[in-house]
Amino acid sequence: MLPAHDGKPDVKPLVALFETRYRAAHTLRATFLERYTENGRVVRVESGTAYFRRPGKMRWEYQAPESNVFLVDGKNAWFYVPADHTATRVPAKSSADWRTPLALLAGDMKVSRVCAQVDAAPAERIDTPANVMLRCELRGSGAPSPGSEVSRSKPSPPQPRESVYLEIVKKTGELAGVTVQDPGGVGIEFRFTNWQADPPLDDSLFRFCVPPGVAIVNGELPAGHAGVNP
Repeated sequence: MLPAHDGKPDVKPLVALFETRYRAAHTLRATFLERYTENGRVVRVESGTAYFRRPGKMRWEYQAPESNVFLVDGKNAWFYVPADHTATRVPAKSSADWRTPLALLAGDMKVSRVCAQVDAAPAERIDTPANVMLRCELRGSGAPSPGSEVSRSKPSPPQPRESVYLEIVKKTGELAGVTVQDPGGVGIEFRFTNWQADPPLDDSLFRFCVPPGVAIVNGELPAGHAGVNP
C-alpha cells in the first residue's frame, strides 16, 4: 500500500519506479491486447506485438483479427493495412494525441512531460491487487496563458478532456495497462505482457518501405490508433 500524505496516497515513489524501470532500456518489446469500447461495450479486440526504440520510434504489429502495422519512424506516423493496399501517413508532430503515456516508452521516460498531475485512482478496476491504478492529467489542456488577449476576455468553460489511466505493478514499476477514455464514451485499453528490455531490434523494423502497388494517403489516422502517437 502506498504511504499516505495529507489523506491522499503518495504516488511519487511509484512514478519514480515506473520511470526507472524503462528509462535504461534503449529498445523494448511487449505483447499487447487492445480493446475498443463504446459506452462501456466492447466493440473490437486486437492483439499483437509492440516494439519501441529511442528516440521517438515504435512499431505495432497487429496479428489478430487481421494483419496491419502502425509505425512511428521519428518523422511520420504510418498505418498500413495490407488487405486494403493503402498506407496512411501523418507527420508525427502534427498528431493531437502525442501526449498519451505510451509516448514515454519511446521518449525520455519523464512522466512530468506528459502528465501535469498524477493521482491514485482506487475506484478504477485493476486486474490484480498487486497492481495500482494511476490517473494522468494530460498537459496541454489548451487553456490560454496568463495575460493573453483571450485570458483577459470572458473565460470559456473548460472543455472535456480524455481520462488517461496507468496500471502499474506496485513492486516492480512494470506497465500492465493503459486506458484512454474519451468524454464521448469511446475508450481504448491496452494490456501488456512479456516485456523485454533491450532486445536486439534491427533499424529496418522502424522504417516503412512502401510495398509495390500500395497507395500512400496523407491525412488522419483511422480512429482508435491515435492513442499511440508520440
